[in-house]
Amino acid sequence: MSTVSEISADSELREVADQMSTQARTFLSTTSQVAGGGFPGAELSLLILATSDLLAAGARLAAIVDVVPVQRFEPDAGRETDVDPLRVALAQMFDGFDDYVEVVDPVLGTELGQASLSGDLACVTEEIAKGLQHFDDGHELEGLWWWQFSYLSSWGERASSALRLLQSVLTHLRLDVEADVAAEAEYDALHS
Repeated sequence: MSTVSEISADSELREVADQMSTQARTFLSTTSQVAGGGFPGAELSLLILATSDLLAAGARLAAIVDVVPVQRFEPDAGRETDVDPLRVALAQMFDGFDDYVEVVDPVLGTELGQASLSGDLACVTEEIAKGLQHFDDGHELEGLWWWQFSYLSSWGERASSALRLLQSVLTHLRLDVEADVAAEAEYDALHS
């Protein structure tokens, strides 16, 4: 187990914390800019990149031993991030494919549940922002603990679900074509 003073001395923990804070900032910035209409036409691709990179950082959190703060309580990180405006903006942007069905827990059964892409991204945003507040307040170990705990308990799963849906939507947009258009393209490819 690491202590607050040990995170500075432990180069591996320091590296994981620094990488996680970088990916958290990138994810938060990209998601906010996309929700604000900052990247028309590139929204899905940018969210796929930001979410994939964040999940890669999260995988490192899962691969290290449990981070446990010395003081077995979480210091107040201040005001919670209000994700409702983000959720609403994303829901409007994703109108038509925001809501989806998923298997609730594929390990325990086949029960289906409702989810939404905007809700998933808002959940991830809220959890990541809370860890970043700790990190930026100088409570680096608490930030790392929060990112690890919430990756395992919520944001890792929500980000994975969001990524799968984003990729599916992008696949449909790029590959679903009318049969006659596909046949013509195939004919042109074979005869060129």
